[in-house]
Amino acid sequence: MAVTVETLEKLERRITLLIPANDLNAEIETRLKKLSRTVKADGFRPGKVPMSVVAQRYGYSVQSEVMNDKIGQAFASAANEAQLRVAGVPRVTPKEGAPEGQLAFDATFEVYPEVTLGDLTTVEVERFSSEVTEAAIDRTVDILRKQRRTFAQRPAAEGAAETDRVTIDFEGKIDGETFSGGKADAFQFIIGEGQMLEQFDKAVRGMKVGDNKTFPLQFPEDYHGKDVAGKEADFLVTMKKIEAQNLPELTEAFIQSLGIADGTVDGLRADVKKNLEREVKFRVLGRNKGAAMDALLKVATLDVPKALVDNELERLVANARDDLKQRGIKDADKAPIPSELFQPQAERRVRLGLVVAELVRANNLQAKPEQLQAHIEEMSQSYEKPADVMRWYLSDRQRMAEVEAVVIENNVTAHVLSLVKVVDKALPFDELMTA
Repeated sequence: MAVTVETLEKLERRITLLIPANDLNAEIETRLKKLSRTVKADGFRPGKVPMSVVAQRYGYSVQSEVMNDKIGQAFASAANEAQLRVAGVPRVTPKEGAPEGQLAFDATFEVYPEVTLGDLTTVEVERFSSEVTEAAIDRTVDILRKQRRTFAQRPAAEGAAETDRVTIDFEGKIDGETFSGGKADAFQFIIGEGQMLEQFDKAVRGMKVGDNKTFPLQFPEDYHGKDVAGKEADFLVTMKKIEAQNLPELTEAFIQSLGIADGTVDGLRADVKKNLEREVKFRVLGRNKGAAMDALLKVATLDVPKALVDNELERLVANARDDLKQRGIKDADKAPIPSELFQPQAERRVRLGLVVAELVRANNLQAKPEQLQAHIEEMSQSYEKPADVMRWYLSDRQRMAEVEAVVIENNVTAHVLSLVKVVDKALPFDELMTA
């Protein structure tokens, strides 16, 4: 019998499912008999429990299980016959007035939308580029040296200066009362590296071991500690220890310890440049990818299935809870996280996913094996043992699926940028890396 599909609103559809009662009852009886072979009950040997006892104890759960299976099979068959692309899980409700000997259910669901892509040649898109500068290489070399620096105690007559590591006791009060997090003993930080608020950082400069100092500090309005944000505190600081930093020289031994075999400064700078260029490439690609996706959404027309948005909302909320757990937040599982916060993000993701899928299908932009291989090779080069990283990706289907998704996005980006009106824009290295 042909399936009748009723259109309710936009993407919402409804079909009626009919399930023969005899088929349902026969399957329930079959499963109960199978269950009776292994079920245990007091006073009976295994496999000898009467069917009446098995039915009384497990009949409801078996009936529910069979009903769900039969409805699922009937819906899948009907959707396939009607050539429907179902989005999400159908909502099934009993329906009265079924023919004799049958059970009737209404299945209400959404279908995937038709995606219409407009003319991309009318859209203007900025395409970004950036270059690795000598100054950027200098800063990176300095960072490598700082990562391996040592500290030695300053002479007692010398005051604390920038780049020194200081050990202090401090106590802060607001309106004469010590506040939470405002007191610490033997607290260490490095002057001039942004670990403390600028006022605090400046106040300890010039202090000598044994010095005490009191000073006011104004917390910024946007300070992460909400209890003190925007308020003024009085701090008492006692200097306990001052250590000056010693940066390693760029000797052959030091450079070789960084993995540069020839031990030369030129070899180190070349390696740093190669790594920075790789990072610049990925960041520029990310920017251009975002611009390309925005262009796609501008010319796309489609209705978005609510079921898919709801699924994405659940995923985003779950990710937020996982993030809270990783931060050590107490009772993260119970923390109220309003899903409305993620509504725009969820809708955009679903809309973009549908549009990208249509563009990939229409233009054969699927990831090719050689593209997957090249992408993994490029990613692995930033690790100490590239071959191990490649094996790690190639040995896991889920990780390969993630790589495939990235490659497809790259293909879509290149396709879109080949069609739109491109305006090239060079970004300073520092702007790109801090964005």
